[in-house]
Amino acid sequence: MKIAFKKIIVTLIIMLGTAPVSADEGMWLYNDLPRQLLKDKYAFEVTEAWLEHIQESSVRFNSAGSGSFVSEDGLIITNHHVGADALQKFSNIEHDYYRDGFYARTRKEEKRCLDLELNVLISINDVTDRVNAAVKANMSAEEAFTARRGVMAQIEKESLQKTGLRSDVVILYQGGLYHLYCFKKYTDVRLVFAPEYQIAFFGGDPDNFEYPRFDLDFCLFRAYENDKPVKVEHYLRWNSNKVKEGDLVFVSGHPGNTSRQLTMPELEYLRDQSFPYKMQRLHSLEVMLLAYSSRSDENARRAKKDLFGVQNSRKLMQGRFEGLLDSSLMMQKQADEQHLRASVAKDPNAEEILPSLDRIANAQQIIAHNAQQYSLLEAADGFNSTLFHIARTISRAVEEKTKSNEERLREFRESNLESLEFQLFSEKPIYDDFEQVKLAESLTWLVEQIGYSHPLAQKVLAGKSPGTRAAELVSGTQLKDVAIRKKLYSGTAVEVEASQDPMIKLARLIDSDARALRRIIEIQEEINHQAHAKISQARFAVEKTSSYPDATGTLRLAFGTIKGYEENNQAVPFQTTFSGLYDRAAAHHYKPPYDLPPCWIARKDKLNLNTPVNFVSTVDIIGGNSGSPVINRNGEFAGIIFDGNLQSLVLDFAYTDIQARAISVDSQAIVEALQNVYNAGELANELTGKNRR
Repeated sequence: MKIAFKKIIVTLIIMLGTAPVSADEGMWLYNDLPRQLLKDKYAFEVTEAWLEHIQESSVRFNSAGSGSFVSEDGLIITNHHVGADALQKFSNIEHDYYRDGFYARTRKEEKRCLDLELNVLISINDVTDRVNAAVKANMSAEEAFTARRGVMAQIEKESLQKTGLRSDVVILYQGGLYHLYCFKKYTDVRLVFAPEYQIAFFGGDPDNFEYPRFDLDFCLFRAYENDKPVKVEHYLRWNSNKVKEGDLVFVSGHPGNTSRQLTMPELEYLRDQSFPYKMQRLHSLEVMLLAYSSRSDENARRAKKDLFGVQNSRKLMQGRFEGLLDSSLMMQKQADEQHLRASVAKDPNAEEILPSLDRIANAQQIIAHNAQQYSLLEAADGFNSTLFHIARTISRAVEEKTKSNEERLREFRESNLESLEFQLFSEKPIYDDFEQVKLAESLTWLVEQIGYSHPLAQKVLAGKSPGTRAAELVSGTQLKDVAIRKKLYSGTAVEVEASQDPMIKLARLIDSDARALRRIIEIQEEINHQAHAKISQARFAVEKTSSYPDATGTLRLAFGTIKGYEENNQAVPFQTTFSGLYDRAAAHHYKPPYDLPPCWIARKDKLNLNTPVNFVSTVDIIGGNSGSPVINRNGEFAGIIFDGNLQSLVLDFAYTDIQARAISVDSQAIVEALQNVYNAGELANELTGKNRR
């Protein structure tokens, strides 16, 4: 490689926001850690035994969060807001476990979750060469997409048959690498403990993404096999010492997605189209959920988890959007890309890079043109209903299962069917009135976006108002009955096509249009994957192992130090205490959302008020890291990630440790609360190992 070409690639790396890192930046692959950086900066030597232990102690929740094993008897800790889906499904008008909390004092009292699947990563294998070999140089983008999807499904099926493990081919570096991830799966998961919502989310929406914080955002589950708690070799022992400012800590979790390696056209699409649309959609959902919740306490209970998710997403999206509106960030990226193009134009050895950038720009235009309709139909923004999603899954499944594994839509590949069926046949509660309100609002949204006279709006509404149409669909469907779902799912495509169930008919009514839009987007994504692969090859030639891919919802290891920061010329301390919790509640006269559960008022004098509650660190996190364990040098559980501050929201696009901080619940607070507020001494002993044989 010529020196001039190396300079071009370095410019490319900077432009894509992935220059070799020196700060506490990076969501690192477990099979590609910056070992030398850790050794040089922190005098920490990563051993294979330490790494395997952390990896197999880490847990992925199917509700898009993280967790970890914390006892040999299969006890798992995550955030209260990650466990909220399970808590909500347990609850009813008599028992609101999401609001009031839960504690199983015996194993027999532990409540089995309806449809919670947990995954533990066992192995990673690089299958890039095999995936790329399936795509021939003379293939069209559509042929290349079909070939790539086919070989990925084949690899997953072979792995499942060989290992019995859940097997997923993961796309990294936007198409630069393909890795096969194999997971041990747990589907018998039982709730052990959850605190009250009010202490888990103290301060509510006003304090969300803020700091200082005083939240006890955790809950505990247990994994079972053959109706017995699993015995696990790898679990995190509890840290018995208080953390200190400057301590090195690691976070092992499943960050959802970042956009640090995107090109200017991709970032401009997010800024000008994707984010504004999503923010409008979230606003409409929030208004609907607030109105529904205000009608009764039972409505509020039913909608509570959804409302939390929407408000959290709205604030998160606002912070990310503001990051893209930062002219200095976008101007720098624009200048870097212009410089790159000028440099590439002068060097014949880099002739593949400039066309790759142009292909991404062209593909992004097509994606942007189809994005609205894709969001409404394939992403189902216009059909916000659990029953609609059940209907779509069934109507597609009976068709997809007749195809070869390689030709199916990704969610229906053989390696994923067991997980899909586990969700499809869940006995989770479905409330007719809530379904009608959600579906009516989304049908209204559909009409607002495309216009009442649009042929799609006409055939979906069938001459009725959104409210009337939603009521007709929800009251008429039989899909609330799991037995009927199973019968339809096991039937033929002809039988499902003949079904008179109105929700099945609606799903089929829009399916050809939705599939066509999905195909358009997937083909453009294939073009982007190929182009990014060329860019990544050049990046790898320079960076070797000093870079990391954008987050993909798969297990990553990040590191940093526990550290406060300055804001408005004021020092913000690295940790808060129970004393500060009571002071903050009193300053707001114990009024919502700064009220405390009654047991916290009654047992204040039992607590050590100097116990740390929350702390901040420079660890690189993003959405999906919720519930990730914070681990010290000794591989011990020191805390649990539950949020970031407002300044951290820009981490989607670029890392900074000036003010951006990850926020965690301290392990000491969890034990102190269990022992002295909840009288859960046995559970505290299991965490700390005092009852360990």
